[in-house]
Amino acid sequence: MAIQTLTRNIFDVKDLNLWYGDHHALKGVYFPIQKKEVTAMIGPSGCGKSTFLKTLNLMNKMIPNVKITGEVNFAGQNILHSKTDLVELRKHVGMVFQKGNPFPQSIYDNVAYGPRIHGIKKKKHLDELVIKALMDVALWNEVKDRLNAPALGLSGGQQQRLCIARALATKPDVLLMDEPTSALDPISTLKIEELIFELKEKYTIVIVTHNMQQAARVSDRTAFFLMGELIEFAETSKIFSTPKDSRTEDYITGRFG
Repeated sequence: MAIQTLTRNIFDVKDLNLWYGDHHALKGVYFPIQKKEVTAMIGPSGCGKSTFLKTLNLMNKMIPNVKITGEVNFAGQNILHSKTDLVELRKHVGMVFQKGNPFPQSIYDNVAYGPRIHGIKKKKHLDELVIKALMDVALWNEVKDRLNAPALGLSGGQQQRLCIARALATKPDVLLMDEPTSALDPISTLKIEELIFELKEKYTIVIVTHNMQQAARVSDRTAFFLMGELIEFAETSKIFSTPKDSRTEDYITGRFG
């Protein structure tokens, strides 16, 4: 899947609708996502932001009774097309979940998992990828002497950074993050936020967060979702200082949510 460079948008979502059975979870969403920026999605629980995030690498397409219409264009291709190679797509569009979920394997094997799936077998090449990914998430110095130790022995914050490293090891273009700090303490949260700021030099990042202060700190653009609709999408500074929609203002000022 070659990445086109004719536009700054790495994703271009048009008239996206998604149903879980009879529940219309996403309603006519238009959403451009620009390269090498951090795009944050905010909104109350159940508003559709995590559903939208999972649509970007089709994690929800295999759920029974899910129907998706519209276009999710990535690298110039509509990934909703039935012939989309999901393994290849997820190589380019990685995912990090709410809570660090390392495999019950060594630290090394967790990071090497993706490259091995994609056919990389030579130890020298794997070593290079593992070291780079761990360095990218500022974890290398903390674990370099115990790469064969169980990943589940790491702290919660280290586990989350390891999962980010695991996603980065396949050299993705986009990193999706679904409330990546909600289960972490303030110090670990700060480390992840600093990491996000550094990673956007190389990657496009899309983050769902329940923490509006976090969205304001780490993102370039922010989208506000409500009841399955994209209510407002703009530069983060504008969303938080001069929102155009009264519902956005009501949410960020705490009148509901």
